[in-house]
Amino acid sequence: MPTEAEVRKALRKVKDPEMNLDLVVLGLIYEVRIDGGRVEVTMSLTSPMCPVAGQLLEEARAAVETVPGVEHAEVELTFNPMWTPDRIPATIRAALGI
Repeated sequence: MPTEAEVRKALRKVKDPEMNLDLVVLGLIYEVRIDGGRVEVTMSLTSPMCPVAGQLLEEARAAVETVPGVEHAEVELTFNPMWTPDRIPATIRAALGI
């Protein structure tokens, strides 16, 4: 059975093209639910108007499906709560100047 750590590691391969940081570091992954080989991820975007939203969701789903033991992955988009830069670790925010 896949673990949450394995799923999050796979999601680190998906980068936001605008910020060039991965979904996990950006704090865009809100929840990972695992039920046997089925994985559901709830994530957000840096902006509700993100022009590559569909692409990021598909890349996230594909990344999760590379994890051994994952038979099916679903990625759900939410804006509740809205993403803010505060979800990025402080050390990375400092390096980015935000």
